[in-house]
Amino acid sequence: MITHVQSVTVFVSDQDKAIDFYVNKLGFELRSDTSMGENMRWVTVAPPGAPTEIVLAKGYGDWSEEQVGKFSRIVFNAEDIEATYEVLRDRGVQFSEPPTAQPWGMTQALFADQDNNGYVMVGQ
Repeated sequence: MITHVQSVTVFVSDQDKAIDFYVNKLGFELRSDTSMGENMRWVTVAPPGAPTEIVLAKGYGDWSEEQVGKFSRIVFNAEDIEATYEVLRDRGVQFSEPPTAQPWGMTQALFADQDNNGYVMVGQ
């Protein structure tokens, strides 16, 4: 039976800049950075201890420049959203919406990565 989501893919324009953002600004772990032949790499990152990895893809699969900088459809959870927001903001993460109470009962914040791929962060 299916046990969990292994990975999701985000299209990026520069894998090294993406690694810098996800590792140094978001605090994620670099899980893999493997050559896949000439000018192609398999790069994955994840929050520490999380089972699901984000593939930072460039140049393979159905990657195209038009797909970079879109809403990722990925929602992150933060134990303390206010504190996490402050840490990430201080590290240079650009938020389009600070933590805001939602009518469905949680608080959410919206931010983007170095390529303007959009994310939602939720918490209490």
